[in-house]
Amino acid sequence: MGTKIRKQIYIEADQESRLKQLASLTNLSEAEIIRQAIDQRTQSLGSKRRNLAAWQSERAFIQQLIDAGPVADGRTWQRDDLYDR
Repeated sequence: MGTKIRKQIYIEADQESRLKQLASLTNLSEAEIIRQAIDQRTQSLGSKRRNLAAWQSERAFIQQLIDAGPVADGRTWQRDDLYDR
């Protein structure tokens, strides 16, 4: 897992009791349980992780345009043309 960001949250007293009990039963830290709960919640909402392969493909396309250099007679495309790609 990457770099972690510190967050301070407020939870109810009964949530703290359940969190401590779950941490004891699973031998996980309370923070790890909270991270897992966030992951589960966002996945159930249809949240998707970023597709690294798609981003790399776009970067390669952009690099091809950069490598081609300036267009001699100016650009021949319109902004909307980019959405057809």
